[in-house]
Amino acid sequence: MSNQPIKVAVAGAKGRMGIEVVKLALEDPDLELAAAIGRSSVGEDIAVIAGKQPSGILLTDDLEMALVEYKPDVLVDFTIPSTVMEHARTAIKHGVRPVIGTTGLSPSHIEELERISEQAGVGGVIAPNFSIGAILMMKFAAQAAKYMPHVEIIEYHGEQKLDAPSGTSIKTAEMISQAREEFRQGHPDEEETIEGSRGGYYDGFRIHSVRLPGVFAQQEVVFGGFGQTLKIRHDSYERAGYMPGVALACKKVMELDKVVYGFDRFID
Repeated sequence: MSNQPIKVAVAGAKGRMGIEVVKLALEDPDLELAAAIGRSSVGEDIAVIAGKQPSGILLTDDLEMALVEYKPDVLVDFTIPSTVMEHARTAIKHGVRPVIGTTGLSPSHIEELERISEQAGVGGVIAPNFSIGAILMMKFAAQAAKYMPHVEIIEYHGEQKLDAPSGTSIKTAEMISQAREEFRQGHPDEEETIEGSRGGYYDGFRIHSVRLPGVFAQQEVVFGGFGQTLKIRHDSYERAGYMPGVALACKKVMELDKVVYGFDRFID
């Protein structure tokens, strides 16, 4: 890696996750805040909004202008599902590496970003979860599924979360499916008397999404076997806990030449 700091633009900079990324880019000596993109408070200093000393980095609502004018190396995106694809396409077009924490991307969207980034030779990361603890939970769950294939996933988030199931639970399910032969769990004559009560169906097992005020982010992977259960659980208590992973992604993405899906590949 160059001795020069990595220039970071933040999309969704005034959001709750975006503010944490702004603080990270201002504080990490290997990173440099280059631009802040948001839909409100345009023209205001994002560092002041984040509770820091003035930085001269003013919020803009024009992503393309920010990428062209400030020439960041990386675009960290914590926005919403309806905007993240256009942001990622724009970043790749301008040779800026997208680091995407926004969840809700479909498999076809991920495939498109992998394809166009490979054609452009531009690295990127799509990470359903940047928490190192959450990644370890996924890896442990995939390992356990080899020996205890009966499994269900329960994920908990606040009532304002827009997508269900969460990106973390989907990625966990994908990793379990790679380690477990597909089969339909439960009684063959099982019947839901209330639609959806058994949760979402994924490769033979179920994902349950809980949305309640007062909840931040938790996930539990429950395995059942003869005379025993195994529960692997991860709890996140604040957004700052994701920032070591975001910092690592910003540094690792500089070594990539296409978009990769999953932060787990950076954790041995």
